[in-house]
Amino acid sequence: MTLFEELTWRGLIKDISSPELEEKLNNGGLTFYIGTDPTGDSLHIGHYSSFLISKRLKQAGHNPILLVGGATGLIGDPRPSAERAMITKEEVAHNFACLKKQAEEIFGFEVVNNFDWCKDINFIDFLRDYGKHFNVNYMLGKDIVARRLEQGITYTEFSYMIMQALDFLYLYQHRDCTLQVAGQDQWGNITAGIELIRKKIGKEAYGFTMPLVTKSDGTKFGKSEGKAIWLDKHKTSSYELYQFLINSEDSKVIDYLKTLTFLSPDEIMKLEKANQEAPHLRQAHLALAKAVITDLHGEAEYENAVRISESLFSGNVSALSLEEIKIAFQDVPTFHPVINVSVVEMIVAGGIASSKREAREFVTAGSISINGKKVTDVDQIITKDDAICEVAFIIRRGKKKYYVGMLESA
Repeated sequence: MTLFEELTWRGLIKDISSPELEEKLNNGGLTFYIGTDPTGDSLHIGHYSSFLISKRLKQAGHNPILLVGGATGLIGDPRPSAERAMITKEEVAHNFACLKKQAEEIFGFEVVNNFDWCKDINFIDFLRDYGKHFNVNYMLGKDIVARRLEQGITYTEFSYMIMQALDFLYLYQHRDCTLQVAGQDQWGNITAGIELIRKKIGKEAYGFTMPLVTKSDGTKFGKSEGKAIWLDKHKTSSYELYQFLINSEDSKVIDYLKTLTFLSPDEIMKLEKANQEAPHLRQAHLALAKAVITDLHGEAEYENAVRISESLFSGNVSALSLEEIKIAFQDVPTFHPVINVSVVEMIVAGGIASSKREAREFVTAGSISINGKKVTDVDQIITKDDAICEVAFIIRRGKKKYYVGMLESA
């Protein structure tokens, strides 16, 4: 299987600028770039699915450049629905520094900033040297612009295409970069860059786009309960990432294995078969979580995520460290318990039951567990000795409803 055939099999080719690109990709030796704007201080899982192409092409003998757009980030790529909110220059500079460090650590390649070559271009030169090469009718025909015309698009957003094209031209002239790779929503900007290079210096450049990674309903892959899945483990823990990945839709998990991992086609096809024959074992989901977390955060983080998950599944929560408790239960209701009181008084004070009568019913029915141990005696006194690490009480009501009591010293 050639590189191009494998990229196609993995679902990583949407549009290509020229039939010649297939052979060029298979032969290796191209310098290419892929970019993002620093709209936040961390990349998210959507960036990972796109930027992973840099490792694939590197393995095939190509030379990657990762661009974090300190200049384009000040403008904002047009969105289909509305103009992006402007962020300050200080925020952009901070976000650039964070993303540069993160991208270098995760992907291991050089990161460049388009602010370096855009900051000294004055407005007149911008119009004379670049704007004159763009026909307005041509720009209006681009998909992202056309979709915004009914509600209106500002000149600032309209100019974004020229800025991205300028990036491609600069990297072509100064780094011999002949290929741009991006998500499918950037196709218009890529072709604008190819045209600018042809018009300005008479050279041929290339581009291809990748389909956006989506859920089965067509929405973007990368959010859980409305929260973005960040690549920074301090914003999205490895445990949270593990839960997100192993809960991937059955109908999409094989697609995610193709786009998000370096497992071979043979390995993925075996997992596909296993997923069909014994879906309850979730072998494909587990392989996805292991591959992604290990690549992002290392094997130790993956093993910790598995250990936390297994402890919660088995009910052996007392084996968790205080830090792991904070990670695993960060989204559940938390309260500061009073100790040396009965279990009934504690769960009423914690809002787990609305009254002492209801609390007694929960306890006598066997619905209450504290730190993994079922409590059935309504008169049982809860002391500091019952706490995990002397500070934490993990209270479960029923099968899935959790509460965490943290003594003030935590």
